[in-house]
Amino acid sequence: YPSLNNLLFKKRSTFSRPQTLEYKNGHALPRRPTVGIGQDPLLSELLSQQEMNEFVFETSDVTYGPCAQSLTEEFIPPYVNLDKKVLHFYAYFKENILYSPQEVYRIRPVDIYYYLENDSMCIVEPVVENSGLPQGKRIKRQRLPKNEYGACYQWKDLNLGMDLEVYGYKYRIVQCDAFTKEFMKNEGILLNDPEPMPVDPYSKRRENPQPCYTTPSEFDRKYQFLTMDRKVLRFHALWDDADSLYGGTRPVTIQYYLVDDTVEIRAVHEPNSGRDPVCVLVRRQKLPKKIKPNCVLETSPEEVDEYFSPKDFQVGQNLRLLGHLFLLYDCDGFTMEYYQRNYPEIEMKPIDVPDRLGEVPPYNGFGSLEDSLQNCLSLIPKPPKKDVLRMLENNHKELRYSARLNNNNPDDKGRHFILSYFLSDDTISIFERPARNSGIIAGKFLKKMRVPKPGTTVDKPEFYSPADFAIGATVDVFGHRFLLFDADEYVLAYLESNSSQIPHQTIESLRQKLGVGAANNQPTDQNGACNLKPPQPSSTTASCLFFKIKEFMNLACVSKCKLLQTTFFLFSFGGFFAIRKVLIAFIGVYVS
Repeated sequence: YPSLNNLLFKKRSTFSRPQTLEYKNGHALPRRPTVGIGQDPLLSELLSQQEMNEFVFETSDVTYGPCAQSLTEEFIPPYVNLDKKVLHFYAYFKENILYSPQEVYRIRPVDIYYYLENDSMCIVEPVVENSGLPQGKRIKRQRLPKNEYGACYQWKDLNLGMDLEVYGYKYRIVQCDAFTKEFMKNEGILLNDPEPMPVDPYSKRRENPQPCYTTPSEFDRKYQFLTMDRKVLRFHALWDDADSLYGGTRPVTIQYYLVDDTVEIRAVHEPNSGRDPVCVLVRRQKLPKKIKPNCVLETSPEEVDEYFSPKDFQVGQNLRLLGHLFLLYDCDGFTMEYYQRNYPEIEMKPIDVPDRLGEVPPYNGFGSLEDSLQNCLSLIPKPPKKDVLRMLENNHKELRYSARLNNNNPDDKGRHFILSYFLSDDTISIFERPARNSGIIAGKFLKKMRVPKPGTTVDKPEFYSPADFAIGATVDVFGHRFLLFDADEYVLAYLESNSSQIPHQTIESLRQKLGVGAANNQPTDQNGACNLKPPQPSSTTASCLFFKIKEFMNLACVSKCKLLQTTFFLFSFGGFFAIRKVLIAFIGVYVS
């Protein structure tokens, strides 16, 4: 039909076919065309999904005849349809009891679960508290064998009133739940009539005990077990083991179990104690308190008249257990509440434990007392701890007093001393001021140390403090008696700032002394020592220089460094070559 084709071709402007292939990330991907040749719409794009389905499933009645079958139903696998659907049966089995004159068998109920999704089963025995039997899951979830040919049980094989034999045990099924009945009914299986669960003869005998021909005890042991189980009285004690070799005082824990009146003694292991880490000293047992006289080593219960009870344990008293002495010094909170509720007449008051370091050797005089005590505390001595905050606050702060020896020796009348008290560490140092032609080497009389008061013990000494340094007071320094007669103005300022810790008499004595010095116009040096300065010559001759050196060396508060600086200053005058040897001799004597 050439004329028809010409008419069709005249209406089209393009004859290209749509692309069905594209590239994405370097890969060729097919693409379904949406239009036909010449951009004509496709028939499949014009039809709906319902119309396309009718074309697919529609068959010719002439060729194949009418459609007699319906569409197939959607397939659902059993593990989806039967998920979490479980058949629950109630059963029991008989356990034979051998060698018992009181019972022959026991009835033990179980639960049988059948999982429909994979035809697996599990058997669980309900747990009874304090039954003494291994209960719980008897057979874990699995497919149970039915016979020796490898067949397994299915839900069609289960019914009421039948025996299920699994691994040598025969379980009698007596009942099932409502879901199991409905499922079996829908599947066309008729269940048998349910059977009652038989009564366990042992449980029945426990409910109705047989008559006892012995006099029962007034104390109910069963009630004690049910009420006192897992309740323990805990005491902290000290074991006096000083009589044994390498013995001493050892900390222990005494535990009293209220459920059966037993006692256990445990050792408290301390690190680096040098002892073996033994936990239990006395195993858990009933400790006898009164025993009948016997001639055998082992003691039977018939030979014990009385055992230890809670009323025998009292905090603060010594207790002898199995021949050993224990001091009870504390207990825990539960023990305290138990005694307040049951034994209000017993006072459970904790006491201070004695020092378990043992006997400390006497002070040997080397070093300080705190430093020597570290040898008794650890194998490798450590320096004693210091008050760092106090040292930082009172650094370079010292109280200075003028003192002289208080004795009847005429050679000590002209000797003057400077007593310095360092506030950072409560130490005292004493320097003797040089006196011309005295024959006594001046300088350091006492190095910096803590000075104990006379009459105090070596183990517990009491040291001097600023409260003890009053004007006119006598300070005993290792047998030397010093009389304080003057002080710095800084001493009065410091004591007034801490007047709450200083006696009023001490502050008043300083006020009177410094007030008299100020009224008489007695100047004090820069470092606080009150001195009377003789008149100075106005000339600059050699005698004037000697006078200045003498005055400078009489000031005990000036250090050696300042002495050297001043000496070089005097040398800078020049021209006095004759006195330089004398100056060097003075410096050598003072420095030595």
